Amino acid sequence: MTDHDAEAQLLRECVGYGRLWTAAAASAFGTYITVLAVQVLIVQTLDGDAAEVGLVNAARWLPYLLVGLLVGALVDRVRRRPLMVVADVACALALATIPVLALAGHLNLGWVMVAMAVFGTATLIGDAASQSFLPRVVPRPLLSSAHARIDQAGAVAQGGGPALAGAVVSLLGPPLAVLVDAVSYLTSAVLVATIRLAEPASAERDEPQGRGRGGARTALRGVGRDVAEGLRWVYGHPTLRPLAISSHVWFACSAVAGAVLAPMALRDLGLTPATLGLATAAAGVGALAGASVAVRLGRRWGAGRLIIATRTGTGVAWAVMAIAPSVVPAGGSTGPWGGGLAWAVFAVGQLLLGLCMGAENANEMGYRQTVTPDRLQGRMNTTMRSLNRAAIVVAAPLGGLLGDAAGYQVALMVAAGVVAAAAVVMAASALRGARLDDHHALAVSASMHP
Repeated sequence: MTDHDAEAQLLRECVGYGRLWTAAAASAFGTYITVLAVQVLIVQTLDGDAAEVGLVNAARWLPYLLVGLLVGALVDRVRRRPLMVVADVACALALATIPVLALAGHLNLGWVMVAMAVFGTATLIGDAASQSFLPRVVPRPLLSSAHARIDQAGAVAQGGGPALAGAVVSLLGPPLAVLVDAVSYLTSAVLVATIRLAEPASAERDEPQGRGRGGARTALRGVGRDVAEGLRWVYGHPTLRPLAISSHVWFACSAVAGAVLAPMALRDLGLTPATLGLATAAAGVGALAGASVAVRLGRRWGAGRLIIATRTGTGVAWAVMAIAPSVVPAGGSTGPWGGGLAWAVFAVGQLLLGLCMGAENANEMGYRQTVTPDRLQGRMNTTMRSLNRAAIVVAAPLGGLLGDAAGYQVALMVAAGVVAAAAVVMAASALRGARLDDHHALAVSASMHP
């Protein structure tokens, strides 16, 4: 039996991992449909521009900026599985309002932003709980393999979701496509609710919470202390610090790219929702390939070197997509494929983007969860995720404005250049030598928080 087969068998024996994997796959499939459907909804149904796409993206991630750090403290104080269930149900309800209002003729950009903000709050809580729950289900030596298998399922969803979304949007219109995601979150809620795993109510505390008004003040002081502890852990750690900072830059650049990709494809390339969905599906194919080799590459090169390489590759992918409008035939696009070659160049960029993201995520998540103790998992995850999403809140509208003012190609090239420069800086840090089996890093983590 190979190491790969042995790890697969061990994961199957982890109580609850199968349901957790299925729940993640179900919600991921629906989410990729919503990503395309909402973008088409804004550009075509509501006649929006890149700046408005950026505003809706910012609304989705705004809760991370406002309450993300507090959510991390909450997750480390309570059982994580019930939070995941409630969050999935809230996601389903928020998404369901979009087709309901569209059918009633009352849907507008403002409500889409409100729905995305509620959806973002629920996913903030659910993702923080889920990422902190996984290390309770899976032993730490198997975390990278566990993430890789979840990433593979997500990659299949990424490949099939946009293509299906393009067909559904073309046939029924974008609002109804969002219903698929609502159903997927309800499915996820049922699967997580039926996981049979006893988990502690909360991490141990050094001070009592107390009762009454004084107890409330003590609890608030405790939350502030917990938030500060999480910040110190992430930004005081020799390898988590450069990983976190570079991730913030990556998310800001990704927000710029995300604000202009759909308008560029639909307007400059002349693609239809269906052909855009097929091009985006190439990212799913790449992500599946990347996730399939992520663990092996991480062990051979080291998690740090692989993360640096894939961040550089992401910049190359955006640069390739920026070239696509330049190969549109003279006189404009010909048909729904943008002249064929333009669509192919755009799809190649999507393929490379998915490949890099698929190879990176399992190693990044596995490494940071391996070096972080259980009682800090929630705060570590939400500290990094909150500031990542805060970068989106700021960069998405600015990226849309840049795209509208200077051109979509310029905005994409700016994003590509900045993320590549950040990878160079990261290569000069301690992260370059980070490995999942790095006993020195584990010893440093233990000394920081025994």
